Amino acid sequence: MLDPKLSAQLKAYLENLTSEVELHLALDETLQPKKSQEIKALADEIAQLSPLISVAEQEDKSVRAPSMQVVSVKTKSKITFAGVPLGHEFTSLVLALLHSGGHPIKLTEEQIDYISNLNVDLAFETFVSLSCQTCPGVVQALNMMAAINPRITNTMIDGSLFQDEVKERNILSVPGVYLDGELFSQGAVTIDQILKKIDPNAGEKQAEQINEKEPFEVLIVGGGPAGASAAIYAARKGIRTGIVADKFGGQVAETVGIENFISVKKTEGPKLVAGLEEHVRDYDVDIMDDNKAIKLNQITTDMGNAIEIELENGAKLSSKSVIIATGARWREMNVPGEQEYRGKGVAYCPHCDGPLFKGKRVAVIGGGNSGIEAAIDLANIVEHVTVLEFDSQLRADQVLQDKANSMSNIDIILNALTTEVTGDGSRVNGLVYTDRTTDESHNIELAGIFVQIGLVPNSEWLKGDVEMTARGEIEVNNKGETSIPGVFAAGDVTTSAYKQIIIAMGDGATASLGAFDYLIRQSAPAATEEAA
Repeated sequence: MLDPKLSAQLKAYLENLTSEVELHLALDETLQPKKSQEIKALADEIAQLSPLISVAEQEDKSVRAPSMQVVSVKTKSKITFAGVPLGHEFTSLVLALLHSGGHPIKLTEEQIDYISNLNVDLAFETFVSLSCQTCPGVVQALNMMAAINPRITNTMIDGSLFQDEVKERNILSVPGVYLDGELFSQGAVTIDQILKKIDPNAGEKQAEQINEKEPFEVLIVGGGPAGASAAIYAARKGIRTGIVADKFGGQVAETVGIENFISVKKTEGPKLVAGLEEHVRDYDVDIMDDNKAIKLNQITTDMGNAIEIELENGAKLSSKSVIIATGARWREMNVPGEQEYRGKGVAYCPHCDGPLFKGKRVAVIGGGNSGIEAAIDLANIVEHVTVLEFDSQLRADQVLQDKANSMSNIDIILNALTTEVTGDGSRVNGLVYTDRTTDESHNIELAGIFVQIGLVPNSEWLKGDVEMTARGEIEVNNKGETSIPGVFAAGDVTTSAYKQIIIAMGDGATASLGAFDYLIRQSAPAATEEAA
């Protein structure tokens, strides 16, 4: 199952085990013989790599088959993989093995204590597709909770393998998390967000902890490449640095292949995000994840002028300087039906949700690089793809256009203005568009719609406070300075000409050095008249 290099790497990881782990297998040789054989082969191979791992037959007949359950002999924790956990979920399996075998879990002491003290049974099920890059983060968050507290369980379910359940629960977007059989969340979710949904008081407790924090010298708002770069550059200067972010990684976490990051020939978004976070945590940076900024205020303190950031949970943070690095998000169509059917056929990540539309007809909105790339990828999975482009010509690179035009199950419609998403109340069944050349309205029957029309900066919360362009981009100079003294900005949220990962990182470094220069000048003693 594993190539020699991967097997050797896994063997090295498993040397970190300190207690026994059992792999309980539930196989279905009748309906799923091939996948059952793959799971058994994988489990046997893993067991050969460590004397602390053994394989046993699953005694609980209620467990889905085929599946592999990772059981800690010491704590009795249970983490289940319904399907073969390869692809993006292989890392989830490796971490489940390590955490079940006593290897330390990389969470804060507060998080571990909180999860350990949850005195309630919680049975999570996480539906994924193995090509989804967002899914592993959710699976791993829930798996860590299960490893910490045996009263919590999590089952990763490969949606392509359990199609009947997917259809029965009307799952059209992954990751889809269920708690005790009821829908709990859709899309990316962090441990802190999970805890807030479980315990309504968790947010209040988090706000209390944040309010007790001393003022920062540099506070970065945003945890993408620009924010991470800014934090590292600031921390290396030895100044008190903090990051407050809605989620660490930003849009990069949803990026598939990255081949233009200099010195790294090829990587993937989640892998790069993990590296960014690990690098930031190497320094003395206070990371306050799962916190959304809603207001920026200029205040005066005993130490002079400062910037205050209000958070959605009611907490407030103050700092001598602030770097805004909130990035951008997928642009929406803003047409009737889009929000109603979001996650029910309207999707924004073809790599995540594409496998759920196998053999069906879908549309891609947008004819730029991301739109045509999505159409090409989807065409290998679905029955047919219709691309709708507002302009009179595609904006994608010619090589992508040529590839799309060569595929028999891709149709491209130009001058198309999407005006409505239609559905049956539970899922998408089509869309309505207007031909801009004739003003005629047309209906297309579809099972899914993938929106790929660019990005919009996450700057609404700063409207009226800092100078921005009509598109909502924060205006900055060559030092990353904004219109407010002490407030800097970096990355995709700014007027930076090109929205690229490596450029965002450079912007973050520039803004951080600019903030440090600002702090030096603010703390420099004023010249006396005699000295003058």
